[in-house]
Parts: sequence; C-alpha cells; structure tokens
Amino acid sequence: MNNIRNFCIIAHIDHGKSTLADRLLEFTKTVSQRDMEDQVLDDMDLEKERGITIKSHAIQMEYNRDGQKYLLNLIDTPGHVDFSYEVSRSIAACEGALLVVDATQGIQAQTISNLYLALDNDLEIVPVLNKIDLDNAMVEEVSDQIVELIGCSHDDILPVSAKTGYGVEALLDAIVDRIPAPQGDPDAPLQALIFDSVFNSFRGIVSYFRIMNGTIRTNDFVKFVNTQKEYHADEIGVLKLKMEPRKQLSAGDVGYIISGIKTSKEVQVGDTITHVERPCDKAIEGFEAVKPMVFAGVYPVDSDDYEELRASIEKLQLNDASLTFEPESSLALGFGFRCGFLGLLHMEIVQERLEREFNMDVITTVPNVQYKAHLTNGDVIDVYNPSGLPEPNYIDFVEEPYIKAQIITKADYIGPIIKLCIDKRGILKNQVYLTTDRIEITFELPLGEVVFDFYDKLKSISKGYASFDYYQCGYQPSKLVKLEILLNGDPVDALSALTHVDNAYPLGRRMCEKLKDLIPRQQFDVAIQAAIGSKIIARETVKAVRKDVTAKCYGGDITRKRKLLEKQKEGKKRMRQVGNVEVPQSAFLAVLKLD
Repeated sequence: MNNIRNFCIIAHIDHGKSTLADRLLEFTKTVSQRDMEDQVLDDMDLEKERGITIKSHAIQMEYNRDGQKYLLNLIDTPGHVDFSYEVSRSIAACEGALLVVDATQGIQAQTISNLYLALDNDLEIVPVLNKIDLDNAMVEEVSDQIVELIGCSHDDILPVSAKTGYGVEALLDAIVDRIPAPQGDPDAPLQALIFDSVFNSFRGIVSYFRIMNGTIRTNDFVKFVNTQKEYHADEIGVLKLKMEPRKQLSAGDVGYIISGIKTSKEVQVGDTITHVERPCDKAIEGFEAVKPMVFAGVYPVDSDDYEELRASIEKLQLNDASLTFEPESSLALGFGFRCGFLGLLHMEIVQERLEREFNMDVITTVPNVQYKAHLTNGDVIDVYNPSGLPEPNYIDFVEEPYIKAQIITKADYIGPIIKLCIDKRGILKNQVYLTTDRIEITFELPLGEVVFDFYDKLKSISKGYASFDYYQCGYQPSKLVKLEILLNGDPVDALSALTHVDNAYPLGRRMCEKLKDLIPRQQFDVAIQAAIGSKIIARETVKAVRKDVTAKCYGGDITRKRKLLEKQKEGKKRMRQVGNVEVPQSAFLAVLKLD
C-alpha cells in the first residue's frame, strides 16, 4: 500500500488538464506510441470538438523510480461548473490533487471553487504552472497569485509545459514524494466509494470505485448501501487504457466492478459498496442524490417519434445519471418529456448527444427552474412549469431558487459586470481584490435570471476575461406572476411563462408584437393578449382578410352601403366564434429566442 498514490487534477476549463494527463500517460508508458492521440482520456467526439471534459475518467499508471515500482491512480475530473458534484466525488476518492493553473490566464473562478472542495477533503495540493512555453506566459505574476491563494512557497510551484513535456518527470517525482500513501485497513469490513459509472451494452453497468477499507475478491456477494441492492461481483479489476481483471483488490486500490446491473437508477455516484455478510458500520459521507437545477421540455419535431425519443433518453441516462425526465404533454407541441439538467451546458450537451448518437430532431422549450408555491391552506407544492402554478387566489407566496455567484474579472470591467448583475435582480455581497488588477465579486442572484443568457452577456462585456462559478444557496420569496398569452381569449399553454412582476409588462408587450408578425391572417380579427390572471397588460390585433363588399355600390343612398357592411360584420362575428387559430411552429421557436 505504501507504493500507491491516488490523485486527481483540478483546474478551470481550458487550463490544460487533459493535455497534462496525456503527457503523464506517455511518460509512464501506459499508452504505447501507436495508441497515443491528443486528449486520450476524452473519448467522446463531443469532448474532443469542444475541448472540454464531460465525463470523469480514471486510469492507472506504473512509475519506476530507484528500483521501486509505484502505482499512480489518476482520476480525471470535468472542469465545468455544471459537473461539480462529480468533481467532489472524484476528490473524495483521492489523497492529493494537482492544482493546474494556466500561466497565460492566471487563477479563474473554477480553480478556486475546486480548490476549496479539495481543501475540505484534506487533500495534499501540488501547485502546477502550465503553458510556460508560450510567449505571453506571465510566470512571475501567476506564481504570486498561487502563493497568495494557497500560502505555499515559490519553490513548491512546478513549472510545466504539458504540450512539450517539459517538467513532467519532476512532476511525477513530486507526486510520489508529496502525496501521502492511502490509509486504510485491508482486514476491516469492506468499504468502497463509487465515484463514477459507465454503461456497457454487453456487460451492463460498470462502476468505478476506490476502496477505503477492506478487501474485495471476484464472486463476492456485495451490497450498495444507499440503494440496498445486492449483487455478485462477476468481475473486478484495475483501469489501464483497457479494463484489466484482477482476482482481488484491497484498501487503497482504485478499480472497477461488473455485476450485471441493467438499470442506472441502481448505481448512484457517491454510494458505498460493502459485503452482505460483514457490512461496514456506516456509509462514506458526502453522498447526495444529484439535484437538477434547470428544467426544460424536450419534444420530438415529428410527434410519431415519441416512443423513439423515450428510448433514446433512457439510453442516454445510462451514461449520464444526472439527467432526469418525466413525460408531459402540451396542447401546442404534443407529447414530450420534462427533463431536468444540472445547468445550461449540460442541457446543450444532452440535446447535441440526442441529435448525434440517436438521430433525434428535438425542440426544447424555454429553460426554467423549480419554484416552491406556498398555498393559503399551508401546503407547499413544487412548480416546474408555468401551467402547474395554481390560480392566484390560492397562493400565499412563491419562492424561487437563489445562487451565490463568484465572478473573477480584470478590474477594468467591474462597472458593466455589476450593472449586468443588478439588472438581473442581483444583490452585491462582497468584492475582494485578489491582486492589483484582478477582483473577485460575489453576488446573490435568482437562478431563473441566470439560466437564460447571463453567461453569454458576461463573456461579451468582459471580452472573455471574466470567469463565473456558482452554487445554489436556498430559496427566497419573490413577486412572481404567471404571464399567459391568449389568442381570441383562449390561453396557449406552451407560451405561458413565470416571470418577476417588474419584467412581466415588457415581456408581454414583446411577445405580443412578435406573435403579430408570425400568426397568419385569418378571415376574422385575431386578438393576441398578454394577461396576468384576469388583467390584460398588452394587446395586438391581427386584422382580418376582407372582401370589399361595397364595390358594386356606385352612388345611391348611404344606407345601402351600411346594410352590406353590417351584414359582413355579422358574418365575421359568427365566423370568429367557430374559427380557431393555428399557431405555426416557427412562432414557438421565435418566442424562445426573444432576447
């Protein structure tokens, strides 16, 4: 056990985690020259294209030094804020972390939040300064930032260029010297932490675990503590580039278990594995079911594809346990699913994977968040979409989720960023200068305001410099109203929205104007109204297509013309009572893109 080192790499997006992992694998000859490719651990096409890690990976390397063989277990982590629960479980499975900072960009928001996660778990931090081979690297400046942040000395920081391989050998030595060997008792009852799971279409679900105490052998009868399910361990082993079976694994080891599990619900990241006959006293702390933050309706473009879409989402859920879905229907879009996502990037990735891996064309409705409605009789109900909100006379008050947002930016952009946050109903909590020209601003913001286009605006006003990180910090009462769009007096459920009182009037006004352009003219006048409860706040009219019935009257008495016009008016009125208005598909999509 003294020769095992378990570590992870934490960094902001794009600071070179995956490239550094490539160099470590190449240097320890875990991957042969022939199999070597860029970002070898990011095996999804989408990951390579976007240059982000979506799924965390684990791999074992062997490093020989002074005649000793060391086993290094690297657990790669995603860098984006949406996947922070996965990062926290990966961190819990390690004794040390490489904190990678880009020498051209300095410390950014995600670096800090992941660092706090690692410090909460008492990990040994090895600071690494990456990309020092670039011309615009600010080595001295960024080293000072790291020293201020974690209080190490300048000598502790390892200068590395993951692209050229400079400094990688020194880094491997530092991993062996500085990161402590795992503690644990191989003879105690089995206690292992699941930090990830993947779906294999032939073998079922493969769970990745790290053993804290005890020993596991092939064919042992094990149970998962939180789900209370029991299985036989058909195969266990370690993770090299491919999975390699082993007869037994004991405390400190990182490996995988295959036990023929078919449904993803039964394996939860953060759960504990133990023996059925000799269970451990308590589960490993920190387990929680992942809670979706953003909800959106996903509908097939062609309603005949509904069953196919269900099958696609179920398969996708096997590889991505944090995706939740339930069936729902809408008058306008037909049958579909209400899906829960961890954040906007997660939603975008799920949508893209449905299109790529399953050839599904889908329409996604406006993303919104989960509200809590407190009723006058004392009940509390969760509201996921506007049609679920009760009538205003039954509601005492509505609460919406708030987030604590940390934004790190250059001091030049502080004015526009604070204005953006205040426009989004944010409350400024704190601002700290990290260095003379970098500042960390902390805001409390309603999550509903952030899910729409906050991140894009933040990036554009800060010329891409600001970095953003958030976590949920509870619910707060808010003046929310349900804005409904009525066509000829009938509400259209797919266009209704929950919004703050102050935004309701301009939003209703804009939606009516947009729909007026998109709804084709009928034989009768179509009234488009925006309403809150029974109060109409905006109206537009699509004029009727009319025939000139007075064309044949030339001269003569005015009453002849009036009689014809009155007769036409009666006909239009009758037609309006029986006619109904079809809303074209383009109208829904245009309203989603209002901003």
